[in-house]
Amino acid sequence: MGQFPSRPAASFGFEEVLYAKSDFVATITIHRPQNYNAYSTRALEELATAFRDASFDDAVGVIVLTGAGHQAFCTGGDVKEYAEDYVTTPRDYWKYMALFRAYIESILNTGKPVVARLNGMAVGGGNESQLACDLTVMAQHAFIQQVGTRVGSVACGGSTQWLPITVGDKRAREILFLNEPIPAAKALDWGLVNWVVPSVRRGEEWIEHASAEEIRHAQRGERDYRIDLSLLDAEVAKLAKKLLASFPECARYTKQQVNFWKDLAWHQTVRHAQDWLALHYTSWEPVEGMRAFVEKRPARFQMLRERAAAGGSSETQWGPPTRVCGACGANNLPAGHAFCGVCGVDLAPAPAASAPKGTSA
Repeated sequence: MGQFPSRPAASFGFEEVLYAKSDFVATITIHRPQNYNAYSTRALEELATAFRDASFDDAVGVIVLTGAGHQAFCTGGDVKEYAEDYVTTPRDYWKYMALFRAYIESILNTGKPVVARLNGMAVGGGNESQLACDLTVMAQHAFIQQVGTRVGSVACGGSTQWLPITVGDKRAREILFLNEPIPAAKALDWGLVNWVVPSVRRGEEWIEHASAEEIRHAQRGERDYRIDLSLLDAEVAKLAKKLLASFPECARYTKQQVNFWKDLAWHQTVRHAQDWLALHYTSWEPVEGMRAFVEKRPARFQMLRERAAAGGSSETQWGPPTRVCGACGANNLPAGHAFCGVCGVDLAPAPAASAPKGTSA
């Protein structure tokens, strides 16, 4: 059997990933439908492990990456986890990014064709996941979207590196700056995906070019509309069969060669991105962006801009740590605090960097 024997998929005992192997095809499913298949820290570890196993298993020739259900392929990192854990301990975000890199690089380096089965929306890191894959088949009701700059982050885990290569410079900037949803037809036209298949039915009829309204009805199960992924599954199975009709070592080296530009862009930037994001999580933008997302309210973009324009601190919530208490001598107090956090004495009137509107001490 050699040093790399085939191991049953069920033996891994994953909690947030479904893993199956059959007929030379490994299927890896992000199984967090209650979170729109956003990956947690645990899920990233499980995904990297599954890809590594599929890469080494000679009984696997093609790998399919998908999400559970029909609402989401993957919506990137779990923002609730970000808000609760990584905003409060930013140093741990560097570690989290190391796990994310291991996951993405396990796709790039797997040595086998990886097919993204877009069963639903691919948002944020979900789009970065499908960009890392070799080929993408997309259900018509799905869409692609980046959201980084609206939640206090930057899509530098694949999107800033690969979108210019994939769709061109101007379209990449449109996607990354505007954060607007890209429907399936546009995604196909722009070259973000390879194939789009119908996924909306009304009764027994397939809707070939479903409108946004018809997709909404199907998502909600209204007016006899429904989502049906049978054509998506058939297209993925047909594609896997085609991919298996080739020599495995030739396929492996073809992938390595075609990956040249993706590898170059990735390795030139990702370590810097990992460090920058970890440092950025000490600032106010991710605190405000993640909390706004979790609390389902608009983020206060304009307030930060107004504070910076007025000469205040837009990087820290209560101003830079520059004040000293004359009563107890405590230092490094935030410039916007009206009272000493040590002895409670009323401080001298605070300078311009006062507490922002909509927040409380």
